[in-house]
Amino acid sequence: TMCLDTLLALLMALTHSLLFVAFFQAEVLGVDPREVNVPVVGGHAGVTILPLLSQVSPPCSFTPDEISYLTNRIQNGGTEVVEAKAGAGSATLSMAFAAAKFADACLRGMRGDAGIVECSYVASEVTELPFFASKVRLGRGGAEEILPLGPLNDFERAGLEKAKKELSESIEKGVSFMNK
Repeated sequence: TMCLDTLLALLMALTHSLLFVAFFQAEVLGVDPREVNVPVVGGHAGVTILPLLSQVSPPCSFTPDEISYLTNRIQNGGTEVVEAKAGAGSATLSMAFAAAKFADACLRGMRGDAGIVECSYVASEVTELPFFASKVRLGRGGAEEILPLGPLNDFERAGLEKAKKELSESIEKGVSFMNK
């Protein structure tokens, strides 16, 4: 269905953002990107992409300069790929990998594996917005629980306000379009 296709596209887009997070964080830390896990909430464009670097696993601390650098690289990762390809394409392979990673998480949840959490753009009460990319626990029934944001540092709280402002306008346009 159109709704399911749209939902899957949004979920995979967020997984795609998570891949940029893992890559750029691994670059700073000098670790294997497969071992990096950090929630990315908000949306999937520019300032709406909010990596929660304070919640990274494995745990580590970043300087303010590293936080700013990583956040900027993550928010603009897709644009960097398009520019590197001189406008002749996008991050096709990482999108394909993101789709496979997300499908694997869904299948593991449906199998009954415990602790499967992915960030997904969902109808949510995590913020005052009707939709928000949030940490979602996957299980046999699909999306079983939308998790709270957790503790945010000052940088993340400021980023959250910017993301919500931008997302609010986008959500309003999307809802208006769907109600035509």
